[in-house]
Amino acid sequence: MLYFRALKNAIQTDKSTMKTKESLLAQALVEAVEKLYQHTMNINDFQFQETRKEFAGDITLVVFPLIKISKTGPEPTGQAIGQYLKDHVADITDFNVVKGFLNISLSQSYWLQTFDAIAQASQFGFASAGSKPRVMVEYSSPNTNKPLHLGHMRNIFLGYSVSEILKANGHSVTKVQIINDRGIHICKSMLAWKKFGQGETPETSGLKGDKLVGKYYVEFEKNYRPQVKALMEQGMEEEVAKKEAPLMKEAQEMLVKWEQKDPETVHLWETMNQWVYSGFNSTYTAMNVDFDKLYYESDTYLLGKSEVEKGLQQGIFYQKEDGSIWVNLEDEGLDQKALLRKDGTAMYITQDIGTAILRFNDYPDTAYQIYTVGNEQEYHFKVLFKILKKLGFAQADQCFHLSYGMVELPEGKMKSREGTVVDADDLMAEMKAIARETAEETGKLENMDDAAKDALHHTIGMAALKFFLLRVDPIKNMLFDPKSSIDFNGQTGPFIQYTYVRTLAIQRKFTEQFGQPEANAAHPASVGNDELQIIQALYNWPAALQKAASTYDPSQIANYCYDLARVYNAFYQHNSIIREEDTAVRNFRMQLTMITGRTLQQAMALLGIEMPERM
Repeated sequence: MLYFRALKNAIQTDKSTMKTKESLLAQALVEAVEKLYQHTMNINDFQFQETRKEFAGDITLVVFPLIKISKTGPEPTGQAIGQYLKDHVADITDFNVVKGFLNISLSQSYWLQTFDAIAQASQFGFASAGSKPRVMVEYSSPNTNKPLHLGHMRNIFLGYSVSEILKANGHSVTKVQIINDRGIHICKSMLAWKKFGQGETPETSGLKGDKLVGKYYVEFEKNYRPQVKALMEQGMEEEVAKKEAPLMKEAQEMLVKWEQKDPETVHLWETMNQWVYSGFNSTYTAMNVDFDKLYYESDTYLLGKSEVEKGLQQGIFYQKEDGSIWVNLEDEGLDQKALLRKDGTAMYITQDIGTAILRFNDYPDTAYQIYTVGNEQEYHFKVLFKILKKLGFAQADQCFHLSYGMVELPEGKMKSREGTVVDADDLMAEMKAIARETAEETGKLENMDDAAKDALHHTIGMAALKFFLLRVDPIKNMLFDPKSSIDFNGQTGPFIQYTYVRTLAIQRKFTEQFGQPEANAAHPASVGNDELQIIQALYNWPAALQKAASTYDPSQIANYCYDLARVYNAFYQHNSIIREEDTAVRNFRMQLTMITGRTLQQAMALLGIEMPERM
């Protein structure tokens, strides 16, 4: 008979892929097809999938590809193979065939061996650090004319989480941001401060530096719009009026002065940017995110301009009569794109060309760059990657745009220039306040000092915020609702935190009464369905982690955490642990509890979420 003897070694030596069920079944299937149909197959030729919840079984074989070999229909083929496996593989207890799908049930013995291996692997599911190529992940990448807002938060949490997920799958990861610290938008804030600011500073205003600069970005728009309207009333077309409005022309002149390194303009730019950087750093600290390397547009645009000028000399780009430089991508199914303005100033695409090349030069072992940028920029990145290819840049095909949907509020889309965005600092403060209110209602923190309570409220509020923004597939637009994100009973970060805290509380009680749980305690004679569901959920962790990495989708991790927390809480509601009299059962349930807590903590860390010890 065939047995799953290699199970333990398979889990310990291949934790990153964890196809144990598939690989071991495949070997048995090779023999089944050989015996039944006198046909030789490779173990990689079989197709498996998870068994649908409405059918009995732990794993499903797709039978359709085998009917050419069996020369019979899918159901007779499934019946014959299923019966062979049941007769010859000790850990297969039953099977059923639904059309072209063979659903296979595995024994309790199999699942208990699986659990033993999971328990012994402290980094179960994680690949060896640095075992896969370097990946560079860009996220945040703010403009220095406004504070970070809710839209940035989805970007930041997505990019940070993807970085951590790729690390867990063995990649070396470099986390970067490009700080957009130059350009017409930056000059708008500078000009408005110069005209209307009366020397206001973060110290004199009491505002964070990024908020102060953002205030003048809005101020520019307030004064600019009436000028456009007045010109239109004089008969000027709207697009022309926008360019000819006095404030816009002054801003363009300031941009030219900046690129010409006019001392007064550069000094103002440096001063206001430092205000913003200080504000950003404070916000990043509260978010608990970091970067390995910072790039600045004020540096990379120069390399971009140089590459554009080279491309013009080589005939890759062309120059219009007004002096502007363009690329024609119509043969690529795209459009014509301006690369330098007629006054010689650079554009966003210019600095992106320079940034891509500089980053690959800085980290030549980078296998690919991931740009975490909203879906409104999809066309921009198609253009960028085509331009890099036209320039003969070897790594042009190693760039990927991680596109994500917008975050909207019940009242509609946010607009920075109108000052209708949800400020990141304000939102974090609101989430903390909601967490405080919710925690106080439970009345479980009376013995905690004020500083510890404050830290806990921040931890819960950030978990609610991050989980809510990451639990949705990145490609989808989403509506953000702060109060529903912090529900302790729904699909939320605090619900999973609470489950983790429950596992710690049970462990403390167990240790008080029985001492430390035995790591290799004997299994009970049998276990219930609730326990089996937890083991099966734990087994699925490596697959969820691998899928999240291959799709750059943290929602795979978020949904896994919710599913594991849900099955554990169902087990907790129906089964005793501390009060269980059977020693073997009690120890086993305690082990299940500890491994569940460990897995939740490790998985939530990949979302950037901290797990508290009390709630």
